[in-house]
Amino acid sequence: MAKEEYTECLLESKYHEGCPGCKVDQMKRLRRGFPFSELFSVWIIVLCTTLPISSLFPFLYFMIDDFDIAKKEEDIGFYAGFVGCSFMLGRALTSVICGILSDRYGRKPVILIGTSSVVIFNTLFGLSLNFWMAIITRFCLGCFNGLLGGPIKAYAVETFRDEYQSLALSAVSTAWGIGLIIGPAIGGFLAQPAKQYPSLFSQDSIFGKFPYCLPCFAISIFAFLVTVISLWMPETLHNHKSDEDESFDAVKDDPESKKVAERNEKKSLWKNWPLMSSIIVYCIFSLHNMAYTEIFSLWANSPRKFGGLAYSTAEVGSVLAVSGVGLLIFQLSLYSYAERNLGPVVVTRICGILSVVVLSTYPLIAKLSGVALTVALYSASVAKNVLSTSTITGTFILQNRAVGQDQRGAANGISMTAMSICKAIGPGAAGVIFSWSEKRQDASFLPGTQMVFFILNVVLALGVLWTFKPFLGERQQ
Repeated sequence: MAKEEYTECLLESKYHEGCPGCKVDQMKRLRRGFPFSELFSVWIIVLCTTLPISSLFPFLYFMIDDFDIAKKEEDIGFYAGFVGCSFMLGRALTSVICGILSDRYGRKPVILIGTSSVVIFNTLFGLSLNFWMAIITRFCLGCFNGLLGGPIKAYAVETFRDEYQSLALSAVSTAWGIGLIIGPAIGGFLAQPAKQYPSLFSQDSIFGKFPYCLPCFAISIFAFLVTVISLWMPETLHNHKSDEDESFDAVKDDPESKKVAERNEKKSLWKNWPLMSSIIVYCIFSLHNMAYTEIFSLWANSPRKFGGLAYSTAEVGSVLAVSGVGLLIFQLSLYSYAERNLGPVVVTRICGILSVVVLSTYPLIAKLSGVALTVALYSASVAKNVLSTSTITGTFILQNRAVGQDQRGAANGISMTAMSICKAIGPGAAGVIFSWSEKRQDASFLPGTQMVFFILNVVLALGVLWTFKPFLGERQQ
């Protein structure tokens, strides 16, 4: 008993003068009450870096058309895909590097770089003069936007007391989801302001000459405010030798400690099939969701003669805004109940199957008009977004259950990198397939956009198939 008390005493956290991480730990021990300020900081940081990801999709079709790079109207989707995937390609290349830098130099510098990059490169994207400028600015924005993987989750855990850490990670996920919904809504409502709101903006103003600058500028202003607020956020990284390393000599002769060390040495994330299989499912659904996000906007904006809806950017924004409200209601009220009673695997599987059914109705919706079109489209969009988010949430739960607490950071880093690669492929492939489908209006097999939604359903079906054994493994508790 005396030895155990001595070991515990040695392993207790020690305060080191001048260490920012120790100051945060001391602050957490002394703090009482709900951590409103910490929750607000994490929320706005995640939100401002998520907004630019998909804000361009409602107006991307018109932006590519204005660049006059597409020789035919059917080629617009082809070029739109490359602009859409450039962000994710940049993020895939730097996510691991950002995690390493945050471990070495601190969470705060990486977070400040991420929020500042939104101010600079998102504004430049709105001012793009040609196709290549749009691709380069989006790629640079993705390269400096690696904080959404490990750094912000690590910061959230390190600034909250133990009893609020689940709330911190939930805030990261919720802000991410809301950003992916609000972003396209901002893009839809604020793009082409001189055309949508001629009484407020003239064609000779900067927003008339750069019709896609206003939504990007609005997001950049928010990101600038977040950057200024983040200057006062505390650093959480310790700048001294770990207390665990200092106390290792005291416990190295303990046989039980040796066994634990041996078990830890044998752990390998790459050989953890429950983790790897859940990441594969996560990547399949993420690829589908990113491709769907781009195709939905392209399909809604494209003319009726190509099987589209001929919607304006504002109309697309309205559909996405309503979908976001439906998604929030479901996630806050019904998802947790369904997951507790059915489990994440069954919920993911059911939502994937229902998504196939909903997506199959889209070619039929395009044949409607008037009130029938509005009701059917809004209903299908809400259902599709709810089901898609539920599949992602289920796979996220599986990933975190597949590893112990000591390996969740590394596991999330691998997952983020793999997901970013898949999401980089999604828009590019979606744009090429959409452009190809518009050129085959008279085909005998799945003409026009029917082929696009069929291919999306094939990817969905593959994800659903992977939720069954022996493909998906679950950790034995």
